[in-house]
Amino acid sequence: MEVKNAFAGTLESGDVMIQISPSTSEGILINLNSSVAYQFGDKIKAVIEETLKEFGLTDVVVTATDKGALDCTIRARVKTAAVRATGKDVWA
Repeated sequence: MEVKNAFAGTLESGDVMIQISPSTSEGILINLNSSVAYQFGDKIKAVIEETLKEFGLTDVVVTATDKGALDCTIRARVKTAAVRATGKDVWA
């Protein structure tokens, strides 16, 4: 599946900015910037990875800038960025 650069989310409190880019190597690389990464970083990364795999993306680079987003918000932002990156519409 062809992937282009795409963004979703904001930098407002309670949200997360997700950027998806094509990767030159195999696998999902997640760069997380979060003030709560020490406490919740592993969970945030797991939610991002799980959502990408459900969508069928396995070779991408994700940059996530978290501002205290809940899991449901993270999933929504990742799914939106994935739709924008691939052009695959999951809501049709």
